[in-house]
Amino acid sequence: MARGGRATLSEMQFYETVDRGQLLGRILLRQSIRALSVAIVCAAWPSVHIAAQALAHLQFRLQARETVESHLKSFSTRNGEREALIRKWLAESGCADENLSEQALDRILPPNVICVLPGETQEVIVVGAHTDKVERAGDGVVDNWTGATLLPSLLYSLSGQPRHHTLIFIGFSGEEKGLVGSRYYVDHLGKEQRARIEGMVNFDSLGLGPTEVWASHADRVLLNGLASVAAASKLPMTLMNVPRGASADSESFAPYHIPRITLHSVTSDTWSILHSRFDNLAAIKMNDYYDSYQLIAEYLAYLDETLKPAPKPDHAQRGSLLRWAVSGE
Repeated sequence: MARGGRATLSEMQFYETVDRGQLLGRILLRQSIRALSVAIVCAAWPSVHIAAQALAHLQFRLQARETVESHLKSFSTRNGEREALIRKWLAESGCADENLSEQALDRILPPNVICVLPGETQEVIVVGAHTDKVERAGDGVVDNWTGATLLPSLLYSLSGQPRHHTLIFIGFSGEEKGLVGSRYYVDHLGKEQRARIEGMVNFDSLGLGPTEVWASHADRVLLNGLASVAAASKLPMTLMNVPRGASADSESFAPYHIPRITLHSVTSDTWSILHSRFDNLAAIKMNDYYDSYQLIAEYLAYLDETLKPAPKPDHAQRGSLLRWAVSGE
C-alpha cells in the first residue's frame, strides 16, 4: 500500500470497525463515510437476501490451502523476481499462453503482468494487486505479496466454468513508486475500452486480520455487493478506511469514473507494520488470509453474475478484446 508520507497515530484516520451483521445498519453513524447515502442502507438489506440466493448457485472452486500458503511462503525480496513468480503461477493456474502477457512500463521497473480470462461478453472486471515491495524495508510479505499471490489462486477459482464477463487479472508494478503500473495501464486504454470496465477489484496488504474494505473510496454498488456476500457466506468483513495520504492501485481508475473497491486487513494497530522490518511472514494470520481468499473468490463470482449484462461479441470482437486488454489498441 503506497504511503504519502510518514503517518503518526494522531494523523491516522482509521475508523472504528463494524461487526459484519451490523455493517449496513450502522453506516450512517460513521461521520467519516457520510458520502455513503441512506440509499446504500435501504438498498443493501434486500441485497443480503439476494446474495444468499445467488450464492446457492454460484460456481467457483477454491485452491487447496496448502497451495495458497506455499505461494505466500515462496516470496522474494526482489521486485523483478516477484513479478516473474506471479507470471509463472498464473500460467500454472491455467492462463493460456495467448492470454498471458507482460506490459512494459516507461520507467525502469518490472512490467505489469496480465492474464485475460475471456468471457461471454465484452464487459470487463479488472482484478488487481501490486507485485512490488518498498525498497530496503522488510520482506514485503504483507505489502503486498499477500495480494499478488492471490491473483493465480483467484484465476484458478474463476476459470473452472464459463464467465459472463471477461476477467483481467493484473499484477501491477511500481505501486510503491506512486501507482506507476496501474496508472500506466488505465491511461493507455482507449475511451471505449475504459467504458467497458464494470468494476475494478483491488486487494492490498491482506492477512493481518479479517478482511477490511476501504469504504470511503469504494463504489456503492461494489460495496453493497461485498457486504451482502460476506453476510450470506458468514465470512468476516468490516469497514476500515486507510490513513490520510495513503493510496492504492484502485485510485488510478477513479479519474475515469470506473467503479473500484480495495480490500485490505490493516487497522490502526497494524499500520506501522507496513514499510518496516516487521513486514514479514510472521505477521500473517493464515486463517484470516485464507478467509479473505475465499471471500474474494465468492465476491468475484457474484459480481460476474450480478453486474449489468452486455451483448455477446462475435469471434473477431473477442480477439480484439484480448488485444486491447494488454495494448489498448
